[in-house]
Amino acid sequence: MNPIPAQPYDYPLPEHPKLALVIIDMQRDFLEPGGFGDALGNDVKRLQAIVPALKQLLDAFRALNLPIIHTLEGHQSDLSDCPVAKQQRGTGNLKIGDAGPMGRILVLGEPGNQIIPELAPQLDELVIPKPGKGAFYKTPLEEHLRDRGITHLLITGVTTEVCVQTTLREANDRGYECLLVEDATESYFPHFKQATLEMVRSQGGIIGWTASTNAILSALESFPSANSSSQLSSV
Repeated sequence: MNPIPAQPYDYPLPEHPKLALVIIDMQRDFLEPGGFGDALGNDVKRLQAIVPALKQLLDAFRALNLPIIHTLEGHQSDLSDCPVAKQQRGTGNLKIGDAGPMGRILVLGEPGNQIIPELAPQLDELVIPKPGKGAFYKTPLEEHLRDRGITHLLITGVTTEVCVQTTLREANDRGYECLLVEDATESYFPHFKQATLEMVRSQGGIIGWTASTNAILSALESFPSANSSSQLSSV
């Protein structure tokens, strides 16, 4: 397979189907007015800018029948999986579990906790609810990846310096080869995003690689199509 032009050096593509697309927390609570991100005082429009790039990646992975994984940060309705410290931290108008314009904040099943319609998962795509920042903490993600022989992850979503970076570091520690897609991840704070990109690819890619959506799409043109069995089932 042709490698993906990336920083700090080209990202080698594995033999199909060992590559998966991971989309972190593209949910209404973070991207739309009235959600948790808005309640914290952030400009949620910043995060919406990456939707077109993510849609391109989704379409490409779907066309090749490559595995796609979506995550949702959220908690059980009784908040039994939400540490008190997490629930009480901050000075925003709404806290986790409070009722907001899109239902209870960061509670699984509420309207605000759904993935935005433009990126809605298909039935054969894995959706991982997660109670923490990282997608491996108290979730079955690692088991799903291991069972399917996935070794390489393209990581996208929001926010770059929190849930995205935490997931990337968790994956790196578990031996996965991680590429962070520069224009398919975003932060409420531009300097936080830039700092994260530089940290990931520093010291010869100590955590992973970074690359653009266009570079990835060009490399995927040489990828052979896989059969549908490579997809992950939704949970």
